[in-house]
Amino acid sequence: MNIILFDQPSFRNQLKPITLTRPIGKVRIGILTIDEKWEKYFDSKVSFLSEEYLNKKFATNYSDKNIYINASYLPNADLVKAVLELNENETLVYNDFPVAFCSSLKFGYGEQNISSHKNIIYAGQRIVYIKELPHLFLNNGQQIQSDFDLLTANRLSNKIEDKYTAVYNKKNIFIEDGVSIKAAIFNAENGPIYIGKNAIIQEGSLLIGPVAIGEDSMVAFGAKIRPNTTLGPVSRVGGEVGNTIFHGYSNKAHDGFLGNSYIGEWCNLGANTNNSNLKNDYKSVKVYNYDINDFYDTQEIFCGTFMGDFCKAGISTMFNTGTVVGVSSNVYGSGFQEKYISSFSWGGKSEGYDKYRFDKAIDVINATMARREKQLNPDDIEILSYLSNNNQ
Repeated sequence: MNIILFDQPSFRNQLKPITLTRPIGKVRIGILTIDEKWEKYFDSKVSFLSEEYLNKKFATNYSDKNIYINASYLPNADLVKAVLELNENETLVYNDFPVAFCSSLKFGYGEQNISSHKNIIYAGQRIVYIKELPHLFLNNGQQIQSDFDLLTANRLSNKIEDKYTAVYNKKNIFIEDGVSIKAAIFNAENGPIYIGKNAIIQEGSLLIGPVAIGEDSMVAFGAKIRPNTTLGPVSRVGGEVGNTIFHGYSNKAHDGFLGNSYIGEWCNLGANTNNSNLKNDYKSVKVYNYDINDFYDTQEIFCGTFMGDFCKAGISTMFNTGTVVGVSSNVYGSGFQEKYISSFSWGGKSEGYDKYRFDKAIDVINATMARREKQLNPDDIEILSYLSNNNQ
């Protein structure tokens, strides 16, 4: 069986800027990325079908028999079983929308003509799907629980040896190898806490589940990690964070509040960076939507910041409720920032935003990545060049 996770164009656009540099299948929600979830269930590698400018880095692998799965739909046991039962030219339908289909044809991005297929109505447990930016933090707690069950089944957690660490509901906590924990508080009464390999939980940290701390990540001393929060791998996070996802390799090491947000890879939030996640009038939050090139009403009261990869925020930066920041932007200055900041922007609302010189942006990104002994490859640079040249 050959599994292809395809991006539905309107969903993909609505998930930008997070999907500007990756297909939907590479988005992290819960502990794992979406492709990692499907690979765990199928015990098989998957490939991606997305916009052409991503094809070199995220290639599509075709076979004589292909199972195409809408990458916005997250797996569960019933859904996986239904997908496995699909025959050639059959489409699995959930709430009148195609979730997966089986075909020998090699479809391109947005070219899935499956009107002649036989529809199979899905009747299993509810499927979680991600098609708008708020869906990421709204479903993160549930996905932490789902991934926790998937990753820890029939396994024993390492023990918390530190006698100064307080633990509530020990059975709902899983510690991987090489973890360092000192004088922390773990409260897993209302949701699991997962600590990945070689993670560091510094003194005085408070973690209230559901929480996931990725491999080689660090929770800084005195941090308050509130429920439904994920730190992807190799992240450094302090201050107060709640209902937020750090995709990975990003830093918010100092004090400051971040809530109901998604931070991409290789971002750095300076000391005392804060965001608003609730309007003073308690009305629903409007967020910039790339699909309509305008703001739309999310119908959510709590909604924070959505930041693409390779962004930086200067000290004491303030992000307004429902702010969207494109890829590789350097934001600083007094007062609340604009609610939509396009990719490759340099500056702030009070000073004005200039176009970030592409060569300078690449130099800064490589300098940032070198601290983790990594660098951009030609495919990455080509993706970033496309975004810069097309004002994404």
